[in-house]
Amino acid sequence: MPVDDSVSAGGSVPAVGRNWPVGARPPVLRGWEPPATPYGPGHRGVDLGAPPGTPVRAVAAGRVSFAGPVAGRGVVSVELSGTGEPPLRTTYEPVRASVREGERVAAGQIVGTVQGAGPASGSHCGSGCLHWGLRRGETYLDPLLLLPPWLLRTGPSRLLPVPGAATAA
Repeated sequence: MPVDDSVSAGGSVPAVGRNWPVGARPPVLRGWEPPATPYGPGHRGVDLGAPPGTPVRAVAAGRVSFAGPVAGRGVVSVELSGTGEPPLRTTYEPVRASVREGERVAAGQIVGTVQGAGPASGSHCGSGCLHWGLRRGETYLDPLLLLPPWLLRTGPSRLLPVPGAATAA
């Protein structure tokens, strides 16, 4: 479980994401908090607000490397196409999978639905969320690095005045 902060700063993670895994711009309930040491405390992913039953979509094209339960939670992992060796791998949990190991998925394709909160789901969010992770080999990375800047922008668009343009009277 090594954590390399220089990599998590963005250098080797291409912005191959084409969509958020849940919703258009879900609230980030808890962000990426890399641990100081490989086994230290931290948060090795991002928690996105999503009620039970919300469709979970692959952020980029790839191959499902795992779909099934881990420690009581449903997990889907997707190896992302064209991201080097070893390939980047996203994880989504707790998810009721609608895909199988070995299946190819397109960016935006539904891979499952968020499972309900509570002990049965294994979710660490009381009100429901999706934990979205990213790894290259055994190194955890910030999954938000997969998204291009236009998907990360928040707030309204702003129209700026054009210098020299006539104003209506």
